[in-house]
Amino acid sequence: MSGDKLDVIVVGAGVAGCTAALLLARQGLEVALIERGPYPGSKNLSGGVLYGRVLHQIIPNFWEEAPVERWITNNVVAFLTDEDSFLLDHKTKAFNRPPYNAVSVLRSKFDRWLGEQAEAAGAILVPGIKVERLLRDGERIVGIAAGEEEMFAELVIAADGANSFLAQEAGLRPQIPQEHVAVGIKAVIALPQSVIENRFRLDGNEGSAFNIVGSATQGIAGGGFLYTNKESLSIGLVIQLAHLIEHQKKASEIFDQYLGHPWVATLVKDGKVVEYGAHLVPEAGLKMMPRLFTDGMLVIGDAAGLTINNGFWVRGMDLAIGSAMAAAEAAAQAFRNKDFSAASLAFYRQKLEESFVMADLKTFSRAPHFMQNDRLYTAYPQLLSEVFRQIYQQDARPHQPLRQIAREAVRRGNLSILDLLRDIWNGGRAL
Repeated sequence: MSGDKLDVIVVGAGVAGCTAALLLARQGLEVALIERGPYPGSKNLSGGVLYGRVLHQIIPNFWEEAPVERWITNNVVAFLTDEDSFLLDHKTKAFNRPPYNAVSVLRSKFDRWLGEQAEAAGAILVPGIKVERLLRDGERIVGIAAGEEEMFAELVIAADGANSFLAQEAGLRPQIPQEHVAVGIKAVIALPQSVIENRFRLDGNEGSAFNIVGSATQGIAGGGFLYTNKESLSIGLVIQLAHLIEHQKKASEIFDQYLGHPWVATLVKDGKVVEYGAHLVPEAGLKMMPRLFTDGMLVIGDAAGLTINNGFWVRGMDLAIGSAMAAAEAAAQAFRNKDFSAASLAFYRQKLEESFVMADLKTFSRAPHFMQNDRLYTAYPQLLSEVFRQIYQQDARPHQPLRQIAREAVRRGNLSILDLLRDIWNGGRAL
């Protein structure tokens, strides 16, 4: 392709990149989708939960053909101490009928399928290419280079993940501070379908999603997750990088202890690890969002810092799809006007502002700071465990009323009423 000029080059065939390529190809544009791995999803580890209503707008009833695992009907928030667990468990049949609220997916399968949809729409998939630099004509970005190979286009879309070297090279953001990213360490653990359904109380295609805080990360800011697939579990930790370095601990060692926690161990018992790995995850929300456009280039998905973790759920894929939709609209206008300047591409930011993407990022903008509260990982799981242990413990002595149990548990946990009230207030504002 050296010397040829395309309409659009999309770098990165994750959810954001594949969706952008699909939508742009549908517009009749000549699109190249560049992927470093041998196929889309080959570098993506484990799985996740896709809140799929936004994809349903692009590919109606996508679940009928996409490699989805289970409908998420059961959502759990778990607080762990070193030995105990306290769960907030919600299950509803409302999430077990189309259009499904959320589905679990294995990214290696799902991203590959989404890439195939982009190809079917006319996008050209170019796998096995590591983009090394951007090409410029003056200040405008006009293409990409990989070794001696050069590819030119009217528009480049960076969908190259949380690190996004392209956004850095374009001058849209500096190197990401450690406090703005986390280490995500994940595994896929194979179990028979019947075991998963019995162990997690699931019927048919029902699925469970767990968000886990407390001793899972050994007091370091972050949390754990566990999602049920058809014949496997996706399990992992997301640990803030700066705190990990500060505590001088290794993510792999924390993960091993997490798997050995009494409550976690019962869920993964007799399972076989079939995938394992780690990667960086954007964590800071609006605080880490780069400038999203420049002459000849847009930034989408994880590369734009579009993730939300508020303790109840972790979202990224639906935000990535939403950003790809906004980018496709901005690109369509740019091609109509034959104007690829930053001023023209600023329409992308406007479309994001009008969408659920920016609305939700703003709603939960305080969550990253709140989730750094040390008491979430030590004092509060211990407090909940202590209160409910006392509620259910019977030892032939007069039982205390709940208010007295709670008051003594707060005192034993070295919590002040002021801290407790402050955290309730801040949590209500953040979440």
